Amino acid sequence: MIIMNTTRPQRLDLSPTLCPFIMALAGVRVIELAGLAPAPFCGMILADFGAKVIRVDRTKVAMALDTQARGKLSVSINLKTPKGVDLLRKLCVQSDVVLEPYRKGVMEKLGLGPQELLKENPRLIYARLTGYGQSGSYATAAGHDINYLAMSGLLSLLGRSGEKPYAPLNLVADFAGGGLTCALGIVLALLERTKSGKGQIIDASMVEGAAYVGSFIWKSRRIGMWDRPRGENMLDSGAPFYDTYRTADGKFMAVGAIEPQFYTQLLQGLELDPAELPSQMSFSDWPELRRIFTERFASKSQADWSGIFDGTDACVTPVLSFDQVSSHPHNQERASFMTDSDGEESPRPAPVLSRTPAVPCLTSDPGIGEHTVEVLEQYGFTSAEIKQMLAAGVVECNAAKAKL
Repeated sequence: MIIMNTTRPQRLDLSPTLCPFIMALAGVRVIELAGLAPAPFCGMILADFGAKVIRVDRTKVAMALDTQARGKLSVSINLKTPKGVDLLRKLCVQSDVVLEPYRKGVMEKLGLGPQELLKENPRLIYARLTGYGQSGSYATAAGHDINYLAMSGLLSLLGRSGEKPYAPLNLVADFAGGGLTCALGIVLALLERTKSGKGQIIDASMVEGAAYVGSFIWKSRRIGMWDRPRGENMLDSGAPFYDTYRTADGKFMAVGAIEPQFYTQLLQGLELDPAELPSQMSFSDWPELRRIFTERFASKSQADWSGIFDGTDACVTPVLSFDQVSSHPHNQERASFMTDSDGEESPRPAPVLSRTPAVPCLTSDPGIGEHTVEVLEQYGFTSAEIKQMLAAGVVECNAAKAKL
């Protein structure tokens, strides 16, 4: 488990004496318009790997809903005023990336669309993260992960045999197809900018991102992997050797013994004689195999089965709860989880880079407007200008956390 301590998010010291490397995105300035789930995750990825991410919050908001604010700064701007809109424009055109999660047309109504901002800063990368993208009949429609997943085609394949489609939390569209894919687009655009000197617009659709994450499913249909009904294929809980099983203590084991050599080791661990069982790939016998496996796994505890299968290639692992995951020996050896200053555990940023790894900030998340004064100073505004904007209600500063 890693415990890192820094004084404040923007004060991460990268001097050679304390930190022998510079993070991969150090020097990149990102303006993130406050939103829900996908865009904050995208911003957190960029911040974890060294970008200075400034979240633009609305004024008159009591509490931020961003649970992925690690390492970000917060500036609170009243976008209902012309001066607030002009201020946001100045921040955007002095930055490398703008990340906006609004429905199509919102930023254009403010006069802050990509065409306007790119005229002032041709190097700007303008990332637009939405459910349905910037074109098409659904472009202005509301939606959530389950809707985008449904439109991607993937939801139709998710669920047990004979049951309705089942959404796997909001991971596929919001985070994999949304935030992560958008972060990839931003990094690609930053890389290309080093050659052309020009920015560009990123149209990140969560429908398309989710579908792209599912490329394996699309492209493997022709080899017969998905030609059976939902929940009856090898990787969708249809196969008894690719499923989860309840143990004697009410916990679960995950089984992924697809290849024959792995399946053989699964049977050995379960103390089952292959000669007394149906063939592994006999689809009609899968229900009977599942019944046998279910009874056998229910005879021992999760710890017992872990002891039996650890060190084998049976592809059997414990289904770890959040309370168990950081204490598992493998995860401990890799320091895969970390604890912040509030004692909250979370996953370490991935992947691990050998020379420029992420150094996530583990102090408390920023309050709304906590860094308003500091950010404006960094963008060249004078103390008199900042005080005037504060007095006029153009910006707000959380005086409880920030020093005015």
